[in-house]
Amino acid sequence: MSFLELLQSPGVEEVLEVGSAFGIMAFHGGLEAGTVEVAREAAAATGASLYMVVQPADLHWHVPSHRVDAAESPALARFLEHVDVAIAIHGYGRRGRPVDLLVGGANRTLAEILGQHLRSHLPGYKVIDDVDRVPPEMRGLHPDNPVNRPAHGGVQLELPPRIRGSWPATPTSPARPPTPHPGIAAAIAATIGGYSASAPTSVSTSNVPPARQ
Repeated sequence: MSFLELLQSPGVEEVLEVGSAFGIMAFHGGLEAGTVEVAREAAAATGASLYMVVQPADLHWHVPSHRVDAAESPALARFLEHVDVAIAIHGYGRRGRPVDLLVGGANRTLAEILGQHLRSHLPGYKVIDDVDRVPPEMRGLHPDNPVNRPAHGGVQLELPPRIRGSWPATPTSPARPPTPHPGIAAAIAATIGGYSASAPTSVSTSNVPPARQ
C-alpha cells in the first residue's frame, strides 16, 4: 500500500494544524499507539504546527517513513512548506530495549537538545542520542523522510511501548487507550521553547549512511 492508498482508506484521518514554524509529526498514528497523544499534547502546549495520520483500530498498515510522500498529500506539502524544523514521534517495540528512547533524524543539534530534556524529564529511561548507537533502521536519516524535509531538518524520536502507555489486547482483557508518560510531551515542549528555528545556518548530520527510514 502506498501513502496515497493509506490516506484514501476508509477511517483514516489526516490532521493538519498550522501554527508556529516548529513542526510536530505523528504519521503512524493509531498503528504506533500513544504517538498521537504525545504529538497533540506537545503541540497544544507550544503552539507548534501539527501533522498526523491516524489509522482506525481495524487497520494496521506501516508505510515506511521514506515513502510518506508530500507529493501525495497537499496537507503534508503545506506543513513542510510552513515549518523550518520538526520532531516526528514514532513508536517501536524490540526485545531488550524496554526503556530505550532513540533520538534520530538529520538535525543533530536539535537531537542533542531534545536528548538533554528527555534525560531531565524521564530519569528512569535510557536516552540514546548518539545516532551511531541507534539501530540503522531507526536512525531516521533518509533524505526522503518527511522529518528531514524542512529547511533545518528535524529529529525522529522512537519510543518503546512502556513509555507510550501502550496496552494491547490480551485473551482476558481488551486493549486500553494509550496513556503516554507526560514527561515526553514536557521534554518536547522544553526543547521547542529553547530552540530557535532561525538560529542554525546548517544542519549537523552523522556520517553514517542513511537507513531506509
